[in-house]
Amino acid sequence: MITVDCKDILPLKSPLAVYTSDQVGAVPALKIREFVLDSVSDEEVDAARVIKAIKDFLDSLSIAKHFAVIQNRNLISIVAIDDYKVEPQPAQPTDQFFSCIHCGYVTQFEAVYNNHMKIHYL
Repeated sequence: MITVDCKDILPLKSPLAVYTSDQVGAVPALKIREFVLDSVSDEEVDAARVIKAIKDFLDSLSIAKHFAVIQNRNLISIVAIDDYKVEPQPAQPTDQFFSCIHCGYVTQFEAVYNNHMKIHYL
């Protein structure tokens, strides 16, 4: 079991947990300021793969240069290097009804949703 401390990126905790768990094949459990990844099988979750997934996620948002990913045994911390603050995302209107199970992307158009889903399987 690996714990990922997200106190410096709280607004991104849930999407990061979903993305990371998909990348490493683990089950996430959300807590207030962190999430825990537990293996589906008897094998341990590979911390190196978790770190790579976190860095890839931060890089996809173009904020990787503002954070360090530090491992201490089974605890991985995401620490802001330069006091960078992640702004909470504004609330989305509720009339949208197609939501991506991988990243939370929401659209009201089925064709746009279907095209978006293809990027997860490239």
